[in-house]
Formats: sequence, C-alpha cells, structure tokens
Amino acid sequence: MGGNEVISKDGTRIAFERVGDGPALILVGGALSDRSGWAPLAKLLAPRLTVFSYDRRGRGDSEDTPPYSVEREIEDLEVLIEEAGGAAFVHGQSSGAVLALETTARLPAKVQKLSLYEPPFIIDDSRPPPPENYVRHINELIAANRRGDAVKFFMTEVVGAPAEAVAEMRNAPTWPALEALAHTLAYDLAVLGDNMAGDPLPAEQWTTATAPTLVMDGGGSPPWIRNSARAVADVLPDAQHRTLDGQTHNAAPEVLAPEIERFFLG
Repeated sequence: MGGNEVISKDGTRIAFERVGDGPALILVGGALSDRSGWAPLAKLLAPRLTVFSYDRRGRGDSEDTPPYSVEREIEDLEVLIEEAGGAAFVHGQSSGAVLALETTARLPAKVQKLSLYEPPFIIDDSRPPPPENYVRHINELIAANRRGDAVKFFMTEVVGAPAEAVAEMRNAPTWPALEALAHTLAYDLAVLGDNMAGDPLPAEQWTTATAPTLVMDGGGSPPWIRNSARAVADVLPDAQHRTLDGQTHNAAPEVLAPEIERFFLG
C-alpha cells in the first residue's frame, strides 16, 4: 500500500492523503466513492486547511476486515483524528455525512466543528422508501458477483435515480470503478440505519453531537434529500442549515469550498 496509512483499532490499514496547511479537516466520502473523489475540493481548501482524505475500509488502498460494523468505521475515523492531532474539523458527504455525525455523537470532544452535505435519510412521504429487504437483495447480488446489478439496484431503488439515467451510466468509463466498490454498499446502508422508512428523525438520536454543525443541501436536489438536511439540522443541538443554490448531490467543489472554509475558519 503506497502513501500514508494509519492502523485502526482492529488492525485494518486505512490509507489517507494529507495536503495543505492550517487547522486539520477530515473529509468523509459517501457510497461508491474513494479518496480520489475529494482531490478537487482538497486542492481548493489546502491554502488555509490541512485536509485529510481517506479510503473508507474496503475501498481503494484501505484494507477490509470482516465482519463489518459501523463501530469499526467510527474507529477508523477516530484514528485519523488522532493522526491529525487529537481533534479536528470533519466534513461528510451523503452517507459519509451520517458516519461523520455518528462519530461526532460518539466522540464529541474530538470533533471541533462538523459540516454535513445532504445526509440521505427518508424522513417523510416525499418519496417512497426502498423496497422491503433491500439490504439483503444487494448482499445477494454481491454474493452472486452481479456487481453491476447491485449498483443499478442501489442507484434506482435506494437513491431514486431514473432508470434511464442509470442505464446511460453503465456505458460510461466510470462504471467499472463503481462496480469495484459495490461490496461496500451494504456498509453505507448500515451507516444509514433505520432512518430510511419515511418516519421523522428521532429527536434524541444525536443529542451528544454538540459540536457546532453546518448542514447543507443543494437547491437543485430532490425534495426528499433537502427535507432530510433540514430535519437533521433541526434535531442537532447546535446546527445551522444552508442551501447552495443550483447545486445537486454532487456539489461543485468551487461552490462547496468557500462555504466549508467560511464555516470552519469564520
């Protein structure tokens, strides 16, 4: 394994990159992503922040140690915070936002400020929940080595993307990289937990996540995920909500970077 690495509590090697100068900021990616996806944002933030991007377990250059549990992923992020100096800023995207939030609730003294972009809970009737037994179905497809079908099912039935858009994606040069990460979809769904059924968020779920928090969504994103972002901000002890005009689930780095910088360094 090239580059930097830390050893998590269970012995798993976690690969990361560090760029920039200033207070430490750790970036936590969502489903079907590895640390390479953070490179454009990290470059924009590097002049004023020391940016850590990492491969979550099972992805990229990081190892994977069975059995999976969300607790192990929290330990991975904790060891990166230790590498960054014992306390850090944290920014998470999509399911990575939820992992960052769970870590903050567990380790409130170690996360100085928290930024979340579109945590993807389904908390009302603005869209249907995923089909019953959706996690089991994805695991069955992975076990049968039907990785492409697993990604397609996740995109259409869990994310809610149009089937025709996903069909086009299957012909794109980026599709093999998504298939290579398909086995980690069950990890992201475990992180999301029970908040995918259309029920309101439990008010008490993250009461220990006391760090100042910015919850963002994109003005061009579908109502369900924007509602999720507002609901998360509403239940957290010290949170503000902001909509980035015209942005969707993959916000442009040049739009996201100034918001992150203003929040963490303001």
